[in-house]
Amino acid sequence: MDKYYINIKNMLLEDITYSRIKDYSKERHKVLTYYEVGKELSEAGKHYGEDIVGKYAERLKKEIGKKYTSRYLRYIRKFYLVFSDENWNPLGSNLNWSHYRVVLSLKIMNILNII
Repeated sequence: MDKYYINIKNMLLEDITYSRIKDYSKERHKVLTYYEVGKELSEAGKHYGEDIVGKYAERLKKEIGKKYTSRYLRYIRKFYLVFSDENWNPLGSNLNWSHYRVVLSLKIMNILNII
């Protein structure tokens, strides 16, 4: 279980470093990172009731920043789950993380037959 946490923490730290160094493609890098983090979260939390996301969020908030709440990590995991089943690769488009959040909201509303 700690293997997943270490992978997630390292990916997020790398993204923070990359964002500070390279302005040009930081949104693309963020999308790539969040997709991979979502995948790791999905793999780590396969057993119902373990609350892996909550546990990782507490540790990540202390170690790398307040932004990584359980709600934020669940959103990242949901991003992976929604787009991993698509026929197109979300990482190859020109959308940024904000765009994907909107698309994700619309996709979830569509699944729930709200729109």
